[in-house]
Amino acid sequence: MIVDDFQGKRIVVVGDVMLDHFVRGGVGRVSPEAPTLVLNVREDSWAVGGAGNVARNVVSLGGTALLVGLVGEDFAARRIEELFAEEAGLESRLVTHPAWPTIEKTRFIAGDTHLLRADRESRTVPDAVEPRIVAALEAAAAEADAIVISDYAKGIVTPSLVAAAAGIAARAGIPVVADPKRPDFAAYRGCTVLTPNRKELAAATGLPADSTAEIHAAMPEALRQFGGPIVLTRSEQGISLFEPGRAPLHDPARNRELRDVSGAGDTVAATLALALAGGAALADATRAANAAAGLVVGKSGTATVSAGELIAAMLHTEAPTLESKLAPLAAAQAMRTHWQRQGLRVGFTIGCFDIVHRGHVSLLREARARVDKLIVALNTDASVARLKGPERPIQAEAARAEVIAAMEAVDMVMLFDEDTPLRLIEALKPDVLLKGSDYTVQTDVGHEIVLGYGGAVELVDLVEGYSTTRIVERSRAAVGA
Repeated sequence: MIVDDFQGKRIVVVGDVMLDHFVRGGVGRVSPEAPTLVLNVREDSWAVGGAGNVARNVVSLGGTALLVGLVGEDFAARRIEELFAEEAGLESRLVTHPAWPTIEKTRFIAGDTHLLRADRESRTVPDAVEPRIVAALEAAAAEADAIVISDYAKGIVTPSLVAAAAGIAARAGIPVVADPKRPDFAAYRGCTVLTPNRKELAAATGLPADSTAEIHAAMPEALRQFGGPIVLTRSEQGISLFEPGRAPLHDPARNRELRDVSGAGDTVAATLALALAGGAALADATRAANAAAGLVVGKSGTATVSAGELIAAMLHTEAPTLESKLAPLAAAQAMRTHWQRQGLRVGFTIGCFDIVHRGHVSLLREARARVDKLIVALNTDASVARLKGPERPIQAEAARAEVIAAMEAVDMVMLFDEDTPLRLIEALKPDVLLKGSDYTVQTDVGHEIVLGYGGAVELVDLVEGYSTTRIVERSRAAVGA
């Protein structure tokens, strides 16, 4: 699955770095001193914002983020460094300057309602800073899989910095995702893809961009300026991909609850960069970014999305059992290591589980009885079609994954797109490889690997007369009769 390829990717994020300060509480009265609400403060929290929020999303989705930007020598800069130290996978490549006050945004929030935002910032960038930022960017890009330019119009992202980033990426052979703020998309030429919202599209083209018809009318000018593909974020309308010479792709919004749209563009940029770094086609990367954005706008504040949440969203389900059990490879490896340290015996079995029947239930129950934890590798739809023919699967992978995850006998579900799960077996090294008794040890795929490192291969008795293929054949025969 596409999220598996996010894991371990190194993404350079360059742009306007800031400290987000959240002051949360409740409102119960009006001040006697002035006609204003009184916030009874209950909590203070901080997060790295701006380009830092893109970096945080990269990390939460399984990548490593190398953050390049400018900070001062003040409390906010020290707090940012402390936050870096607290979050594995977030690497600071920040440039400091004593004359630059670190950008800080303080939000006063009652419940989910923003009462006020107070900003501390300067848009006069000190001389001779940009060459230092470019040098830091070039050093970071030497070990990266993609670059994100996060422009918050605070003065760091200049046309010359964009050109430098595009040149560095071209030499390294890696993609560049640019989240723009300038009112002329030509400033971002050379980047792989641009991710404006409707307001930014309108500002760049001088045309309205609210309705679908208006967006289609404005987009030719935007494409002319940028010269490459544009992923347009459309809030409650979802995401659209426009590429020169191709029909647009519209992916509707999937979120049911809209709580806070702040930071959604950061999530889109991070997801696109990870997907492209993993080799995904731009259309697939766009759909993944839309699913991630739909999740983050349902959270309060500048939030992030986990790999597990994104997998569940991309499978079009909100089932909590699925989200908690379905894991990308990196997360599965971490859990496998955790179980190993606990001395637990981990089993591994595979299947299409197209139409779950009594035989499947018995197989999984018996397999789980032999181990402490059971991992089920599930063929994706494409994998099933190759193995069983173009008329299969009967049920999509989302439905099959949800059913298997709901079973008490199953501790983890993984999707694999290949014809065999050898890659998963090699990565997870289960203690026991389990298969139905219609196989032998020698015909069980992966037995050489498991036996080679001292694991076991065990066969589980099957319930006679139960087979998905037979069920399908009988159903078709009954319909045709």
